[in-house]
Amino acid sequence: MSTDPGYPAPSVTVADALPSDADEAVLIVGVVAADDDSESEGPAVAATEPALPADAVAEIEAGLRALGAKGGAEQVNRLVVASLPVASVITVGLGKPRESWPADTVRRAAGNAARALNGTATAISALGGLPGDGVLAAGVEGLLLGGYRFTAYRSEKTAPKEPGLQAVTVLSTADDAEAQAARGADIAAAVATARDFVNTPPSHLFPAEFADRAKALGEAAGLDVEVLDEQALAEAGYGGVIGVGQGSSRPPRLVRLIHRGSRLSDDPNTAKKVALVGKGITFDTGGISIKPAASMHHMTSDMGGAAAVIATVVLAARRGLPIDVTATVPMAENMPSSTAQRPGDVLTQYGGTTVEVLNTDAEGRLILADAIVRACEDDPDYLIETSTLTGAQTVALGARIPGVMGSDAFRDRVASLSQAVGENGWPMPLPDELKEDLKSTVADLANVSGQRFAGMLVAGVYLREFVADGVDWVHIDVAGPAYNSGGAWGYTGKGGTGVPTRTMFAVLEDIAANG
Repeated sequence: MSTDPGYPAPSVTVADALPSDADEAVLIVGVVAADDDSESEGPAVAATEPALPADAVAEIEAGLRALGAKGGAEQVNRLVVASLPVASVITVGLGKPRESWPADTVRRAAGNAARALNGTATAISALGGLPGDGVLAAGVEGLLLGGYRFTAYRSEKTAPKEPGLQAVTVLSTADDAEAQAARGADIAAAVATARDFVNTPPSHLFPAEFADRAKALGEAAGLDVEVLDEQALAEAGYGGVIGVGQGSSRPPRLVRLIHRGSRLSDDPNTAKKVALVGKGITFDTGGISIKPAASMHHMTSDMGGAAAVIATVVLAARRGLPIDVTATVPMAENMPSSTAQRPGDVLTQYGGTTVEVLNTDAEGRLILADAIVRACEDDPDYLIETSTLTGAQTVALGARIPGVMGSDAFRDRVASLSQAVGENGWPMPLPDELKEDLKSTVADLANVSGQRFAGMLVAGVYLREFVADGVDWVHIDVAGPAYNSGGAWGYTGKGGTGVPTRTMFAVLEDIAANG
C-alpha cells in the first residue's frame, strides 16, 4: 500500500505445521506466567493449535526456568532449542493463563517479539494458534507494525546493516486462517502508510507533494480523486485553507478521495455514506503566533490526521467495504512571513462563516472547518474528523489516549470501537456554554477562547459549528497519540504511530455491517 520505501511490507503466509526447512527463521512462542494455584515452577508455553512437539515445549520451559523468566506480560526472551528446526526461539509473555486471549494482548505481545528480532529476515509465529476472536489477524498486525522501520532518508553510513523482517509464516489450523492473515496484513500496511507520511520530513512532504502522493495511492486503489490547488481553493472560497497557507512559499491543496463502495452492496440505495476529514498541516511553526523552538521539530506530525484518513479510505477500498467513503483532506504549511495572516485578521470559511483569527497557532480548526462544510455537501450519514489539534489533549488524556467528541451516541460508539482495537479513544463532552468563549466583537466567531481551560473541548465546539444538521459526527483529537516522541512500546516504535487508522477502519466496518 505504501508508495514510500520507508516500509517494504513483509510477505505473510499461513502453515498448519512447523516447516522443516526453517533453519534460518526465528520461531515466536507465547508463554504464560505460573498461576497462583499452579504447581508449575515457572512460565509455561501457551496452548496453541497446532501444538508444538512436547519435547520442544519441555526444552523451552526448562530454558526459561534457567533464565529466571516469569512469563509476565510482554517479557521477551531468546533461546536456542535444539529439538526444533529453527535458528532460535523468541518467547513473549502473555501474562496469566486465559481460556481466550484478547486481540490487543496478542497484538502487543507480537509487537514486542518483532522488535526483538534484531534484523532477522524470517519469523514463524505460533501466536496465531492461540484461542480468541481475531487473534491471528491481531498477531499479524503486531508483528508487521512492531517490525516497522523508516529508513528512506538514511545514507549507507547509518542505514541498518540487516534488511529487517521480510517474511512471516503464521502457524494455524483455523478454517479462516488465510482470511485473517490477509486482513491483518492489510490493516498493518495501512497503518504503516500513515506512519510513513508522518515520518517523512517536511522538507520532502509539503502540500503539493502530499497531494501528489495521496493521489497516487488513491488512483492505485481505484478511488476517484480530485485535487484543488491554491487558485481553485481561492475561487471556491476556502478561506480557512488559503488563510493558513498564505504565509508559506509552498501553497496549500485540498484532496478528495472517493470510495464508491455502494456499488458492492446488495442494496446500493440503502448503503451508508461516510465522510472522513483529516488535518493536513505539513509543518506548523504557529505562524505569527510562533511556537517555542523546543520540540518544534515534532510538528512534522501535524498532518497525522490527514495521513490516517488517506490510509483509511484506501484500506476501505482494498477490503471492499460496501459503503461510500469520501475523504476530504485540506493541506497547508503554517509559516510566518510578510504574507502570513496576522492575529486580528478576519477570514471567511468555506460556506460563509466569518472568523476572527486571534491566534494563528490555532490553525488546524480553520482548515478543518472548510473541509467539514465541503464534506457535508455530500449529505453523509456519518462524518469522522481527526486531527493533531490541541496540546490540551495531552494535558487531559496523555500521550496515548485520543479524545473523542461529537454526537453523543456516535461518539460513544466510536470510542468503544477504538478501545476494542487497542487505540483507546475516550469519550469527552462538548459543553454548550463553551461557545460563549468563542464570541468575537467583529466576526461570527473567534478561533480561540479567551480562557486557558478546556482547550480540547473548545476546539471541538468550534468544529461543531460547521457540521450540517442531522449528520452524526465525531472529532478525534490525536495530538499526542499520533506521534511517539518517547521509547518504543508494544507494536509502536518512535515517530509516527498511524493512530487513529485502525479506529476509523473499525468504525467503517461496523457501519457497513450494522448501519
